[in-house]
Amino acid sequence: DVLFGYLVDKTKTKWGRRRPYLMFGAIPLGLSFWLLLSLPNATQMSNVGGFFAILGTFIIYDSFGTLVNTSYSAMTAELTTDYDERTSLATTRMVFNVIGYILGAGVTTILAATLQNMYSITLLKAWSYTGLIFGMFAALTIMIPGFSRDLKPVVDSEPTKMPPLRAMFSTFKNKPFIKFVTVNAIMSTAFTLVTTMLPYFLKYQLVMDDLEQSMVMLLMLVTLGLFLVPCKKLADKIGKAKTYAVGLMIACVALCVAFFLPHQTSYIIFGVAIVAGIGFSSQWVCPHSMMPDVIEYDELVTGERREGIYYGMWGLLTKITGALGSAMCGWGLKIFQYDATLTEQSSLALLGIRLHFTIFPIFFLLLCMPLLFKYPINSKTHAELMEKLAAKRAGEDK
Repeated sequence: DVLFGYLVDKTKTKWGRRRPYLMFGAIPLGLSFWLLLSLPNATQMSNVGGFFAILGTFIIYDSFGTLVNTSYSAMTAELTTDYDERTSLATTRMVFNVIGYILGAGVTTILAATLQNMYSITLLKAWSYTGLIFGMFAALTIMIPGFSRDLKPVVDSEPTKMPPLRAMFSTFKNKPFIKFVTVNAIMSTAFTLVTTMLPYFLKYQLVMDDLEQSMVMLLMLVTLGLFLVPCKKLADKIGKAKTYAVGLMIACVALCVAFFLPHQTSYIIFGVAIVAGIGFSSQWVCPHSMMPDVIEYDELVTGERREGIYYGMWGLLTKITGALGSAMCGWGLKIFQYDATLTEQSSLALLGIRLHFTIFPIFFLLLCMPLLFKYPINSKTHAELMEKLAAKRAGEDK
């Protein structure tokens, strides 16, 4: 993430610094996704061969994904410097993001099964064709902003002149960025705990079947998507950081209720899913609209616009904390003696599932509150920052 972020900041072409990676990275990304779903059957590979085949294809896919996503995300800070307009831009992105999540979750297995039946092919080939279809669709959608002439930066940006290591470590001198990534590191860990443990909670604590579990997850996603715009409107009134905090408090209420649900099927969980969707909508809007604001703070200090390195650092820390959250789930399940071979878990295992799904995430979310309420960048301070930047740029022009 950091390497590609720096590379993007060093780029200078007639298409700008970001768009070339969307234009020319889209097709390799789509093909690498196809390759990811086209590996031979496990019986056709040795254990060592299978390990390196999976590892290699995932590294290829993730590398192109990181390069494209870093470039795409960095465009957010360049397309507008307006505090509120960035929230609108992030909201629009996330609306389509949620639609993609829902379609991906709901259509993928159906498409693979349809292809298998329609063309009388093996399930392995059906998944390969599914990967090809999704890969082509992804490539086309990425090329839209890549080749669009309307998406022009509103700021003049020259390639960074900083050496790589200095560019990376200088981000830690950006105080708003440090507070931002601290909140997001904590939040990423909490969100990973919730999303990873949700299926366990629904299956074992609430004794729900696969269809009921899917309905709960879909309801939460749909609610989240519907409340993206209201979340944006609230951010326009009270600020992005405070809206983020309000959303997390609402999510805490939902998780708290979930902890006390009995060990039986309880349809109260559908209400919990709605409230959680409302709360977590702020997680999809606010970080993506707050992140661009730290770029101007860095420009005032360094004289350079380095969106790439900042989004790269954010991506790196998000992946690390996401992996930490996943590891916590695995360690926790083992400590509380979860047994995957049992349909009915022990009371100790059920307690562990409940704690990891509710109490531990609530603890992490509450840690974010003071940091968000004291976050240094709001509409007023950002306007003052832009005035200082304008004065600095005018002085450099003279």
